[in-house]
Amino acid sequence: MDPSHGRDDGARQPVATADRSTLTLHINGTERTLTLDHRTTVLDALREHLDLTGAKKGCDHGQCGACTVIVDGRRANSCLLLAVAHDGARVTTVEGLADGDRLHPVQEAFLGRDALQCGYCTPGQICSAIGLLGEAADGFPSHVTAPAATVTAPASLDAAEIRERMSGNLCRCGAYPRIVEAIEDVAP
Repeated sequence: MDPSHGRDDGARQPVATADRSTLTLHINGTERTLTLDHRTTVLDALREHLDLTGAKKGCDHGQCGACTVIVDGRRANSCLLLAVAHDGARVTTVEGLADGDRLHPVQEAFLGRDALQCGYCTPGQICSAIGLLGEAADGFPSHVTAPAATVTAPASLDAAEIRERMSGNLCRCGAYPRIVEAIEDVAP
């Protein structure tokens, strides 16, 4: 482990100190043990210490969604999560969605609908879409769900619901209509 970056390259691992802790993250099904500065976010652990660069650093303030990953089954902005607070967490990044050579159905739908342009936000969009599908399957309401509506599982996903549930993910290219269509293609 390179002490300056925490990379697991077979070298000596840095020791935990007052400002560094050793933790384990289950990344895309693989257990990874890291010793990290307490200020390291999950996003920086992924990108700088594990060379998983699918999640992007966009705003670094939780406003754009480019860093969205799945943590313990729920989507999260990884730039806002301190790694030390997630010891033992199961993290799925865009790199861990495919099953061998077979893409995840959401990835296939994004390709089929041409739901991307520059691609910078696409990993976060895809992880967020998978997260919203899980939330809907569990019956979570959204802001546009009518207050008097009976909450059932799965929650209904029309275009308005999808747009609202994806509102935390920005696309500077404006691929929103195709993103909504791609999610509609895989929604139950």
